[in-house]
Amino acid sequence: SIDVARIEIEAPGAPADRPATGPWWWPGTTTQIFIGLAVGILLGATVPDLAVALKPLADAFLRMIKMIIAPLLFSTLVVGIAGTGDMKAMGRIGLKAIIYFEVATTLALVLGLGLVNWFQPGAGVTLSGTGTEAVAAMATRQQTLTEVFLHMFPTSIFDAMARGDILQVVVFASFFGVALAGVGEKGRPVLDFLESVAQVMFRFTAYVMMFAPIGVMAAIGATVGGRGLGILVTLGKLVGVMYLGLVIFLFLLIGGVALLIRVPFFTFLRAI
Repeated sequence: SIDVARIEIEAPGAPADRPATGPWWWPGTTTQIFIGLAVGILLGATVPDLAVALKPLADAFLRMIKMIIAPLLFSTLVVGIAGTGDMKAMGRIGLKAIIYFEVATTLALVLGLGLVNWFQPGAGVTLSGTGTEAVAAMATRQQTLTEVFLHMFPTSIFDAMARGDILQVVVFASFFGVALAGVGEKGRPVLDFLESVAQVMFRFTAYVMMFAPIGVMAAIGATVGGRGLGILVTLGKLVGVMYLGLVIFLFLLIGGVALLIRVPFFTFLRAI
């Protein structure tokens, strides 16, 4: 039998990790993103020079998304591991976290490569700076199994966070969480601090997502302004394939894991 922890997920009525919502008539974040998308296309088609000039806003939004991932993952994973108080349970959780990351990443790569090769959404599009020499160089840089194994362990957690190497952050956070629980009450201040960091990062994420409509508007505006309305067909295919992959990944992998650990799938979706 599989020894798994029972997890209860409750959708909070007034979540602390979300900023206060506006009046009832104010559109939600998803609606705002679609409005930003439409405005960006309009700007790109009518005033392309202005739309291209807005690209730094899109780059800033992408950077904000990237800067969230490492501290959010580190704090939540350490709190989840160290908060159990059971060394054996922590060992199982850490091992399962690493195995799940590796399996999920591999399946995501296989799924993505399969869908891209099947539908070929980027066929006919030529991107600047992607010559055949660069592609050939990437193909020749193959890692051995030993190199892949050693790559899991960071030489510095700050370097791993700066490079956005999520696997190294997961490995370090797993060891750190086990060590934090091992020192007992002496580690309580650190655990409380990381719990606060996790709550701050959830609120930080909510604030960043408030900027999403502007980032999407700037990104699509710069793209349409620089390449014309015809690029929307290719982008539409790419987005469609991406969402198809997300749906397949969500129901097959996440749904399978939710079933395995006996967590209500749709309750889990509402909670995240």
